[in-house]
Amino acid sequence: MSDSLPLRDRYLALIDEIIQLTLQGKISSVEMVYQMLQKGILAGTGEVFELVLSDRFDAIQKQVDGEKDELKKAKANRSLRAIKTIQSQWQRYWEQNKAIEAIAQAAQEITTASTSERLGTFLRIIDPNLKNPLNLSQLQQLAKSLNQFAQFAPDVEQISQGITRGLASWQRLQDHLISWMYDQNQALGFGGVPGDTGPWATWAKKVNSEIPQALFRSLAVEQSVIPFVEQHSSITLADWVEIALIFQYLQRGLVSWFDQQTYNIQAGSKLSISTYLTFAVVWSQLASGFQGFAEYSNGSSQIMLQILRTFAQRPYFPLYGGIFASFSGSYLRDALDYLDEPLSRVEGTQEKARILTLLGYSQRAMGQYQRSIRFHEQALEIARNAGDRACEIANLNHLSRTYVQEQDFAEAINYSQRALMLSRQAGDRTGETNALVNLGNSEVMQARKLEQVEPETYEMAINYLEQGLRLSEKSGDIQSKALCVSSLGIAYLVISQPQDAIKYLEEGFKTAQISGDLYLQGRNLAYLSEAYYQLLNFEKSIYTGCLGMYLLEQIASTEWRQPARLLTILQGQIGVESFQNLLQQSRARVMSIIGVDGYDYIPKLLIQYQEDM
Repeated sequence: MSDSLPLRDRYLALIDEIIQLTLQGKISSVEMVYQMLQKGILAGTGEVFELVLSDRFDAIQKQVDGEKDELKKAKANRSLRAIKTIQSQWQRYWEQNKAIEAIAQAAQEITTASTSERLGTFLRIIDPNLKNPLNLSQLQQLAKSLNQFAQFAPDVEQISQGITRGLASWQRLQDHLISWMYDQNQALGFGGVPGDTGPWATWAKKVNSEIPQALFRSLAVEQSVIPFVEQHSSITLADWVEIALIFQYLQRGLVSWFDQQTYNIQAGSKLSISTYLTFAVVWSQLASGFQGFAEYSNGSSQIMLQILRTFAQRPYFPLYGGIFASFSGSYLRDALDYLDEPLSRVEGTQEKARILTLLGYSQRAMGQYQRSIRFHEQALEIARNAGDRACEIANLNHLSRTYVQEQDFAEAINYSQRALMLSRQAGDRTGETNALVNLGNSEVMQARKLEQVEPETYEMAINYLEQGLRLSEKSGDIQSKALCVSSLGIAYLVISQPQDAIKYLEEGFKTAQISGDLYLQGRNLAYLSEAYYQLLNFEKSIYTGCLGMYLLEQIASTEWRQPARLLTILQGQIGVESFQNLLQQSRARVMSIIGVDGYDYIPKLLIQYQEDM
């Protein structure tokens, strides 16, 4: 068989040679066929061979099916048995050589890509969403294969060096993946007090490479990575690839560990959610910082979208909220905005619909209602076209909630009714629970706006809320239950039954703590403050109001002004000194939830509100 033949012709000749030798009785065992395949197939060209083999099999099968002459038909059947033997040995060859094949294929794709497309090609090859992504050993082999081309293409050499350095750095960090969790007073997640503790600071101390170390230090003090890029404008392709591999393995390692903590409410799915979002935001900020370097900027966006695609497919993807768990502090402020622009360049997919859902309810929590509606309307259309019924129902529910915030209660009722009908058709219990809550909540707020004070006006609305509560308790859906009891509390507050309101709002706060939803925690506390105020229990009104104000402000929600307004009125009624004395009495309880820094920040927030009035 000539090496000068085109690859397809070469493989066709190899297959025909094996068939002829079989027909001549010169193939004594399947092992001979396997050895011929080993000798004849070039590394990295398995797909070509498989295509040729499939075409040849189809041709022989047609000959068997169409042949009328008995002798010719018998010969065709012998050829068919021979090619089936080739198929079985090809499968054996592929199983034993697919790692080598994958590495060779990867090296070929990278080296034959244009210079501007090489980094993107490499990132596509290491995408964790692939069915069989390259493992550490295979990546090391890929680096060696690429190094053979170093003298012909400097950027290929840079990618090779980046892989080698990235794997070495990851091996140093691997043993310290979660060691920071055991530091004294260290909160889980990526929020908390910036400085020398936490994941980024720990990893900065363990990694040897200059650029990754500088990036970790920047993240440790909650700085945007955009100034980091400006300060390190000489980042090489090898540096960039090293960071890409380190961050990919850190993120995957953390998610894997958190996912295994099924029975630990402090380190379960809510921390996996936080991890996905944190790394996606970092890469999106890098994409923004590298705008003057198209290759690096596009590569950063590519990794961000890979992370979001993985995240959107997880069973715990938060269609209904709770993303603020372990994602508090200044780090959250505007961070999700970084996901918006690169996401706009992606075609409509199920994953895009889910990420838009997340952006939509995040913007609502921050008071950006029109922007929230735009995100949810886009997500609704994409989800409907993609057949993602759960996501479609979730966006109908979110539109209902957002229109409540806009005080367009007719639209809110309309969307919640559509969500209720669709969720019952689809058997989506979570969607039905949320639709009942939204319908009840919308009708309560509409009756309040129309100044309908008769309790019977609210009976049907409260009935919807109680149905939702029963469903959430039956299904064990903590997030939905937190919303249910919160909405019931608000309903009873609206009809001036503060004692009943307090019962539900306190349960809502505790349930939101379990689910880790900081927005719902703050919202419940804000309304608890109003309920205690109605009962003239000023100490508890100040305690819950200050806590709610702080938590809502920390996640950049404009709703922090609601408790701030009530606290300002209360301070005016009882005097500054009495107010401070009552706050001081709650000092220990406040600090147990938000710490001494949080407690000290409360007076500053009140002053800020009063100055903005």
